[in-house]
Amino acid sequence: MRKKIVAGNWKMNLTKTQAIALAQAIDATEFSTENTEVFLFAPYVYLDVLEGENFRKIALGAQNFFPHESGAFTGEIGIAHLKDLKINAVLVGHSERRILLSESNTFLQEKVSSAIANNLQVFFCCGEPEHVRDNGQHFDFIAEQLKDSLFHLNQAEMKAVVIAYEPIWAIGSGKTASVHQANEMHQHIRKLIAERYDKATAENTRILYGGSCNAQNASDLFAMPDIDGGLIGGASLMADDFLSIINAAQ
Repeated sequence: MRKKIVAGNWKMNLTKTQAIALAQAIDATEFSTENTEVFLFAPYVYLDVLEGENFRKIALGAQNFFPHESGAFTGEIGIAHLKDLKINAVLVGHSERRILLSESNTFLQEKVSSAIANNLQVFFCCGEPEHVRDNGQHFDFIAEQLKDSLFHLNQAEMKAVVIAYEPIWAIGSGKTASVHQANEMHQHIRKLIAERYDKATAENTRILYGGSCNAQNASDLFAMPDIDGGLIGGASLMADDFLSIINAAQ
């Protein structure tokens, strides 16, 4: 059985005091880590202080990085910075960076390769805009994202990848893909992995749902056979809501 993951993406939110208090509240709550991993993708400026908290149940991740060890890249976060902070997980391909910062599939492939080469766990985000789904092209759209940015990895390297399906039309909109729509796309992604690699790789790859997953719908989503947890946005900023989602994964 695949171990579930509940990952909070805090985006550009919280003060340092709020970030510490929220993470402490989550870590102090009793929940089992035997079948559920919990990640917090915090703003980079808080990763150092949060790493120093030595949490028992929480792993920390970076929301972004530049695909080089170090160098003349003003304002960017390098691989060496993450290693120094003992950060072992990174988000790649979030729709906000694709749209607002024009991160192309080619650039995302470079980021994936750099992360894997440096032993970082990749949370690779993919998802379609509303007009693509309305036109019935959502399966092909996701296949292209995976082919162009992820499927250059070999079979062994794919073991370090978690995929997060986040329909763009459902992010921060209050809309949520139906349980059927979400699981159908997760099945499609697993089928694509099996075709590129093999059935075992597909069965072992964890695929998260990331479109307005919240305390009210998490149980129904996580009960589906191909949904292995969630990449949580707004609901990860409130301890009670995030803990409810963790409990749903239990």
